Amino acid sequence: MKRASLIACALSGACLAAPLSPAHADTHYEGRVQMYVAPQAPAPASPPSALITANAVHEASAAKPPAAPPRKRRPSPASPPTRPRVPAPDESPFAFRGIVLGTPLSALRQTDMVRATPHESELLCETDIAGSDIGMMVKSYTSQTVACRWAHHTAQGWTPSRAVVDGVPAVDHILRFAHASAGDPLRLYEMSFVVDSTTAFDLRNLLASRYGAPRVLGASSLPLLVWENASSTITICLLPDSQRATLTYLLKPATLRGRGSEKTLKLSQFDEG
Repeated sequence: MKRASLIACALSGACLAAPLSPAHADTHYEGRVQMYVAPQAPAPASPPSALITANAVHEASAAKPPAAPPRKRRPSPASPPTRPRVPAPDESPFAFRGIVLGTPLSALRQTDMVRATPHESELLCETDIAGSDIGMMVKSYTSQTVACRWAHHTAQGWTPSRAVVDGVPAVDHILRFAHASAGDPLRLYEMSFVVDSTTAFDLRNLLASRYGAPRVLGASSLPLLVWENASSTITICLLPDSQRATLTYLLKPATLRGRGSEKTLKLSQFDEG
């Protein structure tokens, strides 16, 4: 009797442990009660930065007043082409190695501008008593014209020096001064030099490069070359022997030379040309 009851208990336990079939499913709910939570609304998506920038630019442009239309610029009048300026010709008196025509005799002596050899030469004039030692007649400062030469002192007295022209000692030279008016100082109006023909041709090329082509006068065998400006002239004249030539610097006007003035330099050879 006890064994039968044990078997019945085992069978009833096994029945309890076995899963319920769908036909015998238990419909009684025995789970936990959970509170209902309402779903939250989704957060608005943030616009991209490019869109924010574009909206800001649009709002700023909408706030600005409309820009005025650009004004049309009038074309500037065409300026005529500029012409190159031609330098004005130099009309100042010509100069020989820094000695300018028109220089007063007193200023020339004070500056001690010796253009002769030897270097210790001095300018002797017809107003100097020593001028007679080199063949000049003595004149006073009141004379209309006065001639001067460079000379140097030796044991035998004063001896004529040789002017240096184009680096070569000249055969002869003379400087002439004149009063332009009463009371005016003696001023240099002429410088003349006797040079050899080789030096003369070299001087022709040198003066042509500095002052342009000369004006040619005289015969073709004995041409006279002249450079001229408003205040003075330079002349090269070939002498008849064709071995020498004269180089002359002359100040204008010609009346400054004094009409009928006598060339008193006994040793001068300028009368040959």
